[in-house]
Amino acid sequence: MSSRIRLYSGPLSMFGAKAEIAAREKGLDIDLVMVPFDMARLYEPKHPDVARINPKSQVPVLVHGAVEIFDSTQIFEYLDHLRPAPALWPEGPADRAIARLLELKSDEVFFPPIVRLMGLQDRLADPTAVAACAASARFYDEMERQLGPAEFLAGTYSFADIAFYMAQLFAARMGAPMTEATPRLLAWRRRMSTRPAVRQVAGAMARFLLTQGRPLPDFMQELLS
Repeated sequence: MSSRIRLYSGPLSMFGAKAEIAAREKGLDIDLVMVPFDMARLYEPKHPDVARINPKSQVPVLVHGAVEIFDSTQIFEYLDHLRPAPALWPEGPADRAIARLLELKSDEVFFPPIVRLMGLQDRLADPTAVAACAASARFYDEMERQLGPAEFLAGTYSFADIAFYMAQLFAARMGAPMTEATPRLLAWRRRMSTRPAVRQVAGAMARFLLTQGRPLPDFMQELLS
């Protein structure tokens, strides 16, 4: 397939960032389309291509010739088949299954409480915020144990690391950051932040937030240097 890959994302799309980081880690040449977005109207009006391809009218959406798909994980799987190297899943079936589960848990277990924190950053004593922060802390403890002495969550660098990095980035912005209670995770985040693909994508997000007058966690400030 000779046509170029077009990836629709948004300046504050966690899931779009996941897909973009994966594409850049694999060295794929993509046309990145940032759909219209502002803090007041969010993604309204919807981009017509996104609305046509994704019934949820959400980014990310990938177009590659006749292939039109959505969902960050589905996009990653397509990119992984398109360019198997460098591998972004572990090699063995057991390790690969663990990495896939970790990626799923970042999206479906860790992130929903973070969504409930949105709009509550200045009211962290609110019961909903307290419960969300407690859930986040439990997940951080679990990931600290999962990481152990390894460099990455599933042994080798994988899409699980990309997913959790972006999820914890949003958690830090919303008032549920990692702390010194999980020193291995903090070291893992520093390693992640030095990867060129991660730095490029997360750094662009940090710069957009600054244009909107939004505060940045310290580790995101460092992405700007």
